[in-house]
Amino acid sequence: MAALTLREILSFDVLGAAAPEILCGEQELDRPVRWVHSSEIYEIGPLLSGGELLLTTGLGLAGADAGARRHYVRELAERGVAGVAVELGRSLTEMPYELLDESRRRGLPLVALRAVVPFIRIAEAANTAIVTQSLTDRPYPAADRDGRAAALLADLAEGTARSQPEVLARARALDFRPDRTHRLLGVAATGTGADAALDRAALALDAELLRAPVTGGLAALLAVPAGAQDAVRAAQAALTAGPPAGYTLALGPACPADAAWSRWGESLREARTALGLALTVPPAEPAPRSGALVTSSRALALERQLTGDGLTPASRDRLAHLVSRALGPLLEWEAAHPSDLVRTLEVHLRNGCSPTRTAALLHVGRQSLYQRLDRIESLLGLPVTAPDSHTELLLATCAHRLLRAQP
Repeated sequence: MAALTLREILSFDVLGAAAPEILCGEQELDRPVRWVHSSEIYEIGPLLSGGELLLTTGLGLAGADAGARRHYVRELAERGVAGVAVELGRSLTEMPYELLDESRRRGLPLVALRAVVPFIRIAEAANTAIVTQSLTDRPYPAADRDGRAAALLADLAEGTARSQPEVLARARALDFRPDRTHRLLGVAATGTGADAALDRAALALDAELLRAPVTGGLAALLAVPAGAQDAVRAAQAALTAGPPAGYTLALGPACPADAAWSRWGESLREARTALGLALTVPPAEPAPRSGALVTSSRALALERQLTGDGLTPASRDRLAHLVSRALGPLLEWEAAHPSDLVRTLEVHLRNGCSPTRTAALLHVGRQSLYQRLDRIESLLGLPVTAPDSHTELLLATCAHRLLRAQP
C-alpha cells in the first residue's frame, strides 16, 4: 500500500480550515509525504531528509533578498521535500515572486495558507495519520482484517473514532479508498447470501466496499461512483439483481465520500435502525419472490418517525387515535368482509397513486385494483388522491401496520 500523498494531506479538514491555495506544482501532488514539519529557520534545508511537507510563516525569509529566497527553495528541492506551505498574513502578506518562480522552475509544490491555523494542529493531525498508516501498511491474515474492519465500522457507528485522518488511514490500510466524488452508504444486513450480494453489487457498480461480520449479520460501507445519480436506488437495484437468497439488508442515507467521518457513522447507524424495523415490521409492499428484502432508511422514514425510540403507551394511544379517525370505515368493512383494502391504500399512496405500479406490486389485475380503489373511496367518502388527505391517510396506514406488528 502507498503512503499518504501530498494531495491527501491537503484534503484534511484541519488544512482546509487554513484555506490552502496551490500556487504551483499541481502535477506533483501525488508525492508521498513522510512527515509534516514546521520551521522558521532559513537554513532548514540541510536538516531535512526528504519527503517532508514544510510549514512556515516565512519569518526567516521576510528580511532576505531575492537571491537568498531562491537559494532557500533550491535547497529544499534538492533535499527532496514533498512541498512547502507558507502562511500569509503575518511575516509575508503576499507570496514573494522569487519563491513562486523558483518553485515552478524546480517542480516543487508551493501552497499559500490564507487563514491562520496553528501549525501544531496541522502537524498533529497529519503525522498521526502518517504513523497510523505506517503501522497498518502491511499484509495481515483475513481474520485479522475482519477484526480491523469490524473495529473501524464500530468506531464509526458508535462515534468513538478519534479523527478524520485516523479514519482515512485505517480505511486505506483495509484497501477502502473511495474517490471524493463517490457517494457513501452505510449497510446493515442479516441472513444467508448478504455478503455475496454485496460483492456482486460492488462489482456491478464499480463501487468500493468495506464489510465485516458483526453479531447477527454484517456491517459495511459501500461507496458508489458519482455516475449513479441516486446512489440508494442504484445500490438497491444491484443488490436485488442476483439469484434467490434469504437475507434482509438495509441501506443508510447517501453522503459524500469526502464528508466528515461522523456522516459515515450516521449512515451506518441509520442502516442499523432500518434493519431492525425491517425485521420486526412487515413491509408495506409484498416481499419479493427472490426471498431477499433490500430496503433503506429512506423507504422506512415514516416507520422511523412514528416509532421514534419505541412505542410507549402514550404514543400507541396517539397512533391508534389517528388510525381510527382516518381509517375507521375501512377497518369496519374489513372486520366484516375479508379484503385487503388498508394495505392496498398504503401501497397505492406510497407509489404515487400509480395504478400500474400498485397493481404490479400487489400481483392483481388493474380491473381488480380499480374495484378496490372505488370501494375505498366510497367508504372514506373522499378521493384518495386528494392532496389534503394524502398525508393523513399515508400516516394512518403506516401506523396501522406498526400497531399490528407490535401489539
